[in-house]
Amino acid sequence: MENNDFEKRGYPPLPCDCFSHPIAEPADELRLYELAELFKVFGDTSRVRILCALLQGELCVNHLAELLGMGQSAVSHQLRLLRTAGLVRPRRDGKTIYYAPDDEHVKCILQIGLAHLEHKEGGGK
Repeated sequence: MENNDFEKRGYPPLPCDCFSHPIAEPADELRLYELAELFKVFGDTSRVRILCALLQGELCVNHLAELLGMGQSAVSHQLRLLRTAGLVRPRRDGKTIYYAPDDEHVKCILQIGLAHLEHKEGGGK
């Protein structure tokens, strides 16, 4: 599906040219492993909630914990995993560290995932 087709179906425009990248060949085991590891990060609702919150703007651990009703240590733990996966980036301001999505691809991944769910709920094949 081209980005234009995505928009025609009523979804907001994607922030990146997600459809121009070739899919890894099955023989490229390392690349497929890396992709599987990336998708594992999205397998936890807390991490997805944190990413969605960060799409609204950068936040510190305290604000994320309050916003999401989570403990600060739990938020810090999840942010560490998101940083390791390259999905969020920190910015220090004095003693406070603010987090934001690493790049536009994070939003793109979430939008495509939600679009897929809506498509399947609507009986799409």
